[in-house]
Amino acid sequence: MLKAEMKPDWFEYPNEHLRVIDLKMTNLDPWFFLEGDQLEERKKSMADRYPRAEIIPFARRGDNDDVACWEKSGGNLKVYVVHDFSSNGWDKRQEFEDYWSWYRGAIQDMIEKERPYR
Repeated sequence: MLKAEMKPDWFEYPNEHLRVIDLKMTNLDPWFFLEGDQLEERKKSMADRYPRAEIIPFARRGDNDDVACWEKSGGNLKVYVVHDFSSNGWDKRQEFEDYWSWYRGAIQDMIEKERPYR
């Protein structure tokens, strides 16, 4: 989670996210929750790449450049999947109405990733 000095005034972590963190349900390969320095560096680098977007990243895919974020314009409820390092206008890949919708999708991604190994 972001340190207080890096967290903007408009943002509070949703209770659903705090519960998932508390239960240690964060390794959803190919999705990995960002923590510590990795989280802070991703937030800074995305702010440089997308200066007009006010976003808080919280998870990334290990097999591509997708990053799950909250954005100020969507409030603390919607989750946006940003295809990082892409051109403006091509960066938002998906929008989820709430955290649990994104989380269900991340679990589905994990299930789909495992299928070739059966």
